[in-house]
Amino acid sequence: MKITLEQWQTFKTVVDEGSFAKAADVLNKSQSSVSYIIAKLQEQLPVAVLQQQGRKAALTEAGKVLYRQANHLLQQASELEKSAQYLAKGWEAEVTIAADALVPIDVLLCGLQSFSKTSPITRIKLLETTLSGTDEALFTKQADIALTPRVPPGFIGRPLREVRMIPVASLDHPLSRQTEDVSEQDLRRHRQLVVRDSGIKRNQDAGWLAADQRWTVTYLSTSIEAIKAGLGFGFIPEHRIGNELKTQQLKKLTLSNGGERIIPLYLVLASPDNAGPAVKAVAEELSTHLTV
Repeated sequence: MKITLEQWQTFKTVVDEGSFAKAADVLNKSQSSVSYIIAKLQEQLPVAVLQQQGRKAALTEAGKVLYRQANHLLQQASELEKSAQYLAKGWEAEVTIAADALVPIDVLLCGLQSFSKTSPITRIKLLETTLSGTDEALFTKQADIALTPRVPPGFIGRPLREVRMIPVASLDHPLSRQTEDVSEQDLRRHRQLVVRDSGIKRNQDAGWLAADQRWTVTYLSTSIEAIKAGLGFGFIPEHRIGNELKTQQLKKLTLSNGGERIIPLYLVLASPDNAGPAVKAVAEELSTHLTV
């Protein structure tokens, strides 16, 4: 490369400040030094990038294109230096999070977005898990952080919030059209939509599972769509179906025995004693956003 980053930085500053004199002040250089750097740049480029308009240095058409690319180049160089500094401090290149299906994803993503502003170089891997799948991610060290409704033996969990599970069905479902409260006997006569355990052993069940008919799906979103289509009822986190309840695509069933379930959510570190600065920073951001 014939042209140095210093030359591109000087070029950018001259354009941003509008004159050689102001650029010299910003760069803490003499005006003659700035003029020399720009003159050398002009020699090395096959096209002119600046032209004098009175006392101001203005971009040529080619200069406008190269100015945009120089901005991008300088930004990349700055990020490269930051990356080196982070890595020198032991900052992990990647953080893996196992998030149970009960976790409010919109809030989780807000936390990750906040983290990315302080460390854009760290890659995030998000595992969407259910029941024992979240436990397995911790036991096998697939995940650095788990957001889970239960703390596995041998781990310590930080309480975050509670999730309200409510029974719902579509408006035209027979359970929604009942005039009296829905009993467990009524539920048993209809198909229930449940989300399967994502663990390899799949040895956990959760919630009310006494329906004679049951369809099991992989994702909570699929369960919600099936319930909206009138294919059955299900117990769904209230925060996931706020819009569907508001627009009456789904109706909350009134059960004779109450029927709501309150489930706590915890943040668990796979190796709290060995967690690096990136894992700790992600954990703090998620705790801040998810704690109620």
